[in-house]
Amino acid sequence: MTERQYCEHQATHEQLVVKAKEVTPAIGYINIMCQILKLLGDPTRMKIIYSLLNGEMCVLHIVEAVEVNQSAVSQQLRLLKDNKLVKSRREGKNILYSIADEHIIDIINLAKAHAYCELEK
Repeated sequence: MTERQYCEHQATHEQLVVKAKEVTPAIGYINIMCQILKLLGDPTRMKIIYSLLNGEMCVLHIVEAVEVNQSAVSQQLRLLKDNKLVKSRREGKNILYSIADEHIIDIINLAKAHAYCELEK
């Protein structure tokens, strides 16, 4: 007999399958969520996001904060901006970057809390 044919928790698991299908977002949203997490999965991009948590900064200061060359920071900022994780505005000759919205801050804070929790185990 295969696992598919018999499970001692069959009724409970079938109800869970129905609930899982109900709460799982459509594939378009899943793809966007995966893209966001993939973008945040790069250490340089994470450091850039982290450096912007306290407010907007120009590229020069982001470079100093993350200790990566300007070309690499500019390339990563472009990816983050194209995917709406950061936004920019011009002020005179400078372009200032900031976190796009509070959701990104929430994601970063949750990831940090989970990382600290894992390290304390």
